[in-house]
Amino acid sequence: MPPIPATTANSAIPQQPLGDEVPGWTPRPRPAREAIAGRYCRLEPVEPGRHGPELFAAQALDWAGAGWAYLPYGPFADLPGYLEWMASTCLGTDPLFFAVVDQATGRATGLASYLRIAPEAGSIEIGHLYFSPLLQRSRAATEAIGLLLREAFALGYRRVEWKCNALNAASRRAAERFGFSFEGLFRQATVVKGRNRDTAWYSVIDREWPPLQAAFDAWLDPANFAADGTQQRALSALTAPLRKQVV
Repeated sequence: MPPIPATTANSAIPQQPLGDEVPGWTPRPRPAREAIAGRYCRLEPVEPGRHGPELFAAQALDWAGAGWAYLPYGPFADLPGYLEWMASTCLGTDPLFFAVVDQATGRATGLASYLRIAPEAGSIEIGHLYFSPLLQRSRAATEAIGLLLREAFALGYRRVEWKCNALNAASRRAAERFGFSFEGLFRQATVVKGRNRDTAWYSVIDREWPPLQAAFDAWLDPANFAADGTQQRALSALTAPLRKQVV
């Protein structure tokens, strides 16, 4: 029996929907363990001996331990225990931890990281966020997230993720304020500190970043703040029109 011509054979195959082609795609480079500088803060790769005492002192101001409620670790009773945790957790490349250092004071006041880095897919997550009371609700806190977004997209990543406990209302508000779009819930995703965690998923993708970057830049501009520090335009107002309805 003669072979079936390719055109005839292909015509018998149902045409199924496929995603858009990604011309010339190659895996993205991993983010480097290098400092990232901004106007209000500097992200420095964590060094326990250098950053640990300042971070522990800043976290001690969170006397109720609220900042640790949704994290799988902490709070820490003493500095040696905290330094031990940092040495075992914060020195790798995934998660890649940064200390958030205030440019004005030179003090480390928070932690942030890249994690679940997938160069082949072009996907990367921002997480392990602990912002002490010295950093919360500050320009440096917002800039830290903007710097992580900027660097990820500059490396050619297609997607930056934000995931949090679905009950963590503050983290969910922050994700939306920063322009992340809600994608849905993973029910019973994991168990943290002996309790169920449903995980809320958010993302920003590469084509959404240019207008979001402009929103960050506009909000962080010193002209956006009065002499007493009051903002003229809220970042949430700038990013709300840019978020997508994906569910």
